[in-house]
Amino acid sequence: MPEIAGIPVEFILFALTLLGVALFHNYTLYVALTGAVTISFYKILISGFKTGAGFPGFAAHMSHEAVTLANLFCLLMGFALLSRHFEKSHVPVILPKYLPADWKGGFVLLIMVFVLSAFLDNIAAALIGGAMAHQLFKARVHLGYLAGIVACSNAGGSGSVVGDTTTTMMWISGVSPVQVLDAYIAAAVALVIVGVIAAKQQHAYSPILKHSHEHTHVDWARLGIVGLILIFAMGTNIFINAKYPEEADHFPFIGVAVWLALLITIPVRRHDWEVMPETLKGTVFLLSLVTCASMMPVEKLPAASALTTFGLGFVSAVFDNIPLTALAIKQGGYDWGMLAYAVGFGGSMVWFGSSAGVALSNMYPEARSVGRWIKEGWHVALGYVVGFAVLYAVLGWHPQDPHRVSAPAPAATPAAVSPAPTSAAPGGSLDAGYK
Repeated sequence: MPEIAGIPVEFILFALTLLGVALFHNYTLYVALTGAVTISFYKILISGFKTGAGFPGFAAHMSHEAVTLANLFCLLMGFALLSRHFEKSHVPVILPKYLPADWKGGFVLLIMVFVLSAFLDNIAAALIGGAMAHQLFKARVHLGYLAGIVACSNAGGSGSVVGDTTTTMMWISGVSPVQVLDAYIAAAVALVIVGVIAAKQQHAYSPILKHSHEHTHVDWARLGIVGLILIFAMGTNIFINAKYPEEADHFPFIGVAVWLALLITIPVRRHDWEVMPETLKGTVFLLSLVTCASMMPVEKLPAASALTTFGLGFVSAVFDNIPLTALAIKQGGYDWGMLAYAVGFGGSMVWFGSSAGVALSNMYPEARSVGRWIKEGWHVALGYVVGFAVLYAVLGWHPQDPHRVSAPAPAATPAAVSPAPTSAAPGGSLDAGYK
């Protein structure tokens, strides 16, 4: 495999693609597509795939990835409509009237963002939080509080398979929603640290100004649509994994279920189809990065461990967490709850480290300053480190195998079988036994 300074050329091309995404925010789609095409041709012409060399190997590789990409495409497109239904249900407008009047009101708003992100996409939760903050604080929102909104949306989505694209990818690959729930131990700690500090920053900068919404009523039909979409998605995934795991590798059942729910509810309320063109651009961008990650030689990566996972959180702050998650899923051997927290919350430390931060910066352009974000949102890094430490202290490192077995593995010869470890210290490192 061709290397430069001991690094496979694929990783260098991928790093250049991610660097281009970080530097050229107005051209991210074109950068991602260029990276995907470049890496594909490099693999086709030079290094080859595990599925074979040349175009036949590429076709076999993409055939293997097709179901994952189709599921992601359907979910991302469908969840964009789901988010609009929730926003138009008027729940975000009504909630602020129940907030306390002092700094605790800002803290409760961040808790709301955290909770919303558990069942909505974290981008939608961040935008809803930003819109409510714009009303509550007379359009004067402290940059540290904006960082808090992004952090809480990412923290809330880190433990839910429908709350973040990264956890949705894990879920599609076969990770149980129960495994991802472990992330909430760290996320809850980070929520308290970031929420309290950010709320006090905001109260000192511009106190809360509550508005009355006596004449606004909840649109329960739209909330019903949101609930039905989530039930169809989660119910289908649980049923298919339990009854037909082999078939799930060959058909995008989850994505189809989401769109079936959308079609059923067309007579109930009009879907906001006009958001589809912009959503399509974002979806193609993310799928391009996932495709790049799928072609990486993950056997050359550092072994999965608690320390590696901790480092990925900081890497996620400057590189998109979607391809990082795709690499980790392909490599395997991770503690998926710990990884979900690291790549989900870690991206909050810089404004362009997560999709939620990029989306909120469109609403608040002043957020597009790395220096100010780090300086005024310093509590995000503190929350990440403390939350990770608490999660490791409580549960330790327990790697889990996420992948469905689509074909039986070759039987090991007696000489290749090594004795299993007899014991492992509770809460300690288990990677030796896993390997």
